[in-house]
Amino acid sequence: MQLRLTLATCAILALAACSSSPATESASSDAAMPPASAATTTPPMMAQTCKADAAKQFVGQAQTPEVLEQARAAAGAKTVRLLAPDTMATMDFREDRLNVRTNADNMIASVDCG
Repeated sequence: MQLRLTLATCAILALAACSSSPATESASSDAAMPPASAATTTPPMMAQTCKADAAKQFVGQAQTPEVLEQARAAAGAKTVRLLAPDTMATMDFREDRLNVRTNADNMIASVDCG
C-alpha cells in the first residue's frame, strides 16, 4: 500500500512539473518593454548582402581566380562559391555569398547570391 502511495505521489509531482502556470503579468510590465522593432537591430557584420546584378557582367568570361575575385568585389559579397557542372552544393542560404556557376567549358554561365 505504501509503495502505491509513493508511486502515485511521484507521478503527480512529475505531471505538476510539466504544467505551465498562468500568466500573471500586469499591464505596467508591458509598458516598460520597448517595441520589438526598436529592440532588434541587425549587427553591422551581418548587414553586408550580395548584389548579383553587379556581377552579371562576368557571365561569359573564363573562370579564373582573378575574375572570381572581381565578381565577388563587384557584388559586394564576402565569399564566392564556385559551382561547376554536376557539382553537389548545400542548400543553405547566405546573403553574403556569391554563387558562380560554370559550364563544361569552364566559362561563367550564371551568378546569383546565396
